[in-house]
Amino acid sequence: MLSQGFPWDTMQMPINCLDAHYTSFQREILPLCQEQGIGVIGMKSMAGGHVLESGVGITPAEALRYALSQEISTLVSGMATAEHLAQNLAVARDFEPMSQAEQAALLARAARVASDGRFEPFKTGRDFDANEGRRAHNYPLIPAAG
Repeated sequence: MLSQGFPWDTMQMPINCLDAHYTSFQREILPLCQEQGIGVIGMKSMAGGHVLESGVGITPAEALRYALSQEISTLVSGMATAEHLAQNLAVARDFEPMSQAEQAALLARAARVASDGRFEPFKTGRDFDANEGRRAHNYPLIPAAG
């Protein structure tokens, strides 16, 4: 859709240290948005919690700092508890962008579990597609509620 000349103001996409290794929005779409002056709203900085479940020892603070260090306009970060809110606020208050070396080291840690997309089910499965996406890929539609 970016190649069709639609006048997008913003786009929302996953920005996290797992994304960089598999069907990457950060590597493939973010540069197109920058070229076209489209603001990027980052989301899924923890890949829906899967960064923490991946077993590579990436902390919430590292994941959040990584996402915030990318060339995005803002970041939407899910917070399920008051503790998560406090952790995110601490990162935001003390924020310093990760250096290129820090980012490379974090990506290297994530690489061994991220190359096949198993920790990004929103990319590898169709459970997250709404009916428009399901129609486009000839998948069964989700029945209307009620």
